[in-house]
Amino acid sequence: MATTPEGKVKKRVKEILDAMDAYYFMPATAGYGRSGVPDIVGCYNGEFFSIECKAGTNTPTALQEREMRRITEAGGLALTINELNLNDIEVTLKKFARRRERS
Repeated sequence: MATTPEGKVKKRVKEILDAMDAYYFMPATAGYGRSGVPDIVGCYNGEFFSIECKAGTNTPTALQEREMRRITEAGGLALTINELNLNDIEVTLKKFARRRERS
């Protein structure tokens, strides 16, 4: 079975998170959960993060944007990741997690 472009982004994100020893999971809503939840949610160094994976120039839907805004308003980190900014994940998560050290 061929992997979609978005599937390739998800695979690479998971590899990066594994290398960082981050806790994460991919919620499967399938009618039972909350619609619009990002593809990956997790915790790194005590900080909550979420990642919406997109391929190419695709952007989050209005529902996904709403959920990501709610995460940010609650103090978490919400990222949209594609092939062009995959390398930003580690730097961004580490920078976000350092705020705990400064408190």
